[in-house]
Amino acid sequence: VQLQASGGGMAQAGGSLRLSCAAPGGTLNYYYMGWIRQAPGKEREFVAGISWPGTRKNYATSVKGRFTISRDNVRHTVDLEMNSLKPEDTAIYYCAADRGSPVSTSAAFWGQGTLVTVSS
Repeated sequence: VQLQASGGGMAQAGGSLRLSCAAPGGTLNYYYMGWIRQAPGKEREFVAGISWPGTRKNYATSVKGRFTISRDNVRHTVDLEMNSLKPEDTAIYYCAADRGSPVSTSAAFWGQGTLVTVSS
């Protein structure tokens, strides 16, 4: 599956951004979906994941209570609502997908990444 992420940008600390992931011309049905991020000089980090069809969600401790992952199985999109942003959330965010297992930093399919910059 080909993934396309959008919605990154700049925000001030305490602000919000919404990321979206789509599969142009394709489907996300039956895929576990998630978001992975990579901050400058750091390794990739799991952020949030959602099962098919969306009954189970999990989050990194660092974003729990601030970020919400959701999926629209008709539009074939997966969104990440990010609230109460912190400067340490600054990173390139990647949409990722996998079959048969939850998304992790070794997911099978990746989008191109979208940059999120949070200023203090």
